[in-house]
Amino acid sequence: MTQPGTRRTGAARPTLADVAREAGVSTALVSIVMRGVPGASDATRTRVRAIADDMGYVRDERARKLRQSSSRLIGVTFDLQQAFHGDLVEHLYGAASARGYDLAISAVAPSRREDVAIQALLRERCEVAVLLGSALADDELATTADRVPLLLVARRSEVAGVSSVHSDDAGGVALAVDHLVALGHRRLVHVDGGDAPGADDRRRGFALAVERHGLGADARVVAGGPTEHDGSRAVEVLLDSPTTPTGVVAFNDRCAAGVLDLLVRRRVDVPAEVSVIGYDDSRLAVGPHAQMSTISQNAAEMAEAAIDGALDLLDGGAPREVVLAPHLVARSTTGPASGTGPVG
Repeated sequence: MTQPGTRRTGAARPTLADVAREAGVSTALVSIVMRGVPGASDATRTRVRAIADDMGYVRDERARKLRQSSSRLIGVTFDLQQAFHGDLVEHLYGAASARGYDLAISAVAPSRREDVAIQALLRERCEVAVLLGSALADDELATTADRVPLLLVARRSEVAGVSSVHSDDAGGVALAVDHLVALGHRRLVHVDGGDAPGADDRRRGFALAVERHGLGADARVVAGGPTEHDGSRAVEVLLDSPTTPTGVVAFNDRCAAGVLDLLVRRRVDVPAEVSVIGYDDSRLAVGPHAQMSTISQNAAEMAEAAIDGALDLLDGGAPREVVLAPHLVARSTTGPASGTGPVG
């Protein structure tokens, strides 16, 4: 028998049978102890657990879930490079735990496609899949929804049978435009998100808002994207044009960070010469070098709605769309346009 306090090294992970053999009891009795169910005396429980700890025995949770009729697992895919997705995942853990569920997380990265990430979740027997900012085409979403209940976050669903939770992106960008106009800005630019989820709605929101303020002739939408490089590249072109903007509405906080980086390197004063506002209110918005004005999607509220929507699908509820109201968070990257004070 292994001496107390001596762990096995250089061997395969101890099994339930190994613990039973060391303790001189049946495997069934060890299982009772490890599961914490009635059927063993307090003395036996203490002795078996001590031996299991000494041997380095760890309960195989994955095998346990495979034996259960319900895995109580919610699968989540997220973009490894998107800060807002990381914020969402943090809140999703708390929301799922409060409802007796756990998360299986699968990352999407430049070297790992979204469909590969989803397949990994299906192998884990997830009961429902939550896709953050999915870039899949509608036919791919429909195929996935045939295999597992599906909910999209931060993207509208155009697919029958697929739920969604997202912010009012058009309304959110309109808040950004209203904020800049109130500060006296008239030459506005939207650095868009290219083909990223939500980009169409944000472009539309910008166009409607500048027209409402009578600024359509002086406003522009320029090609951008969801990354820092996209924002930097777009503003470099703007600064080299005859008429530079005084206010920039970026697609998201990452894009805005790229805008700010380029402006700093070109020695453009923010916000005295150019004001910049992002979208998401992610951890990037409160970095050590800039307190970024942004439109908050409220990650905690979005996560709660996503988990509730996912569990509603599991209970047989009809797929539905939940649209959350974003709000403005004004920080230090926006200020009065040069030579003006706030309007109204």
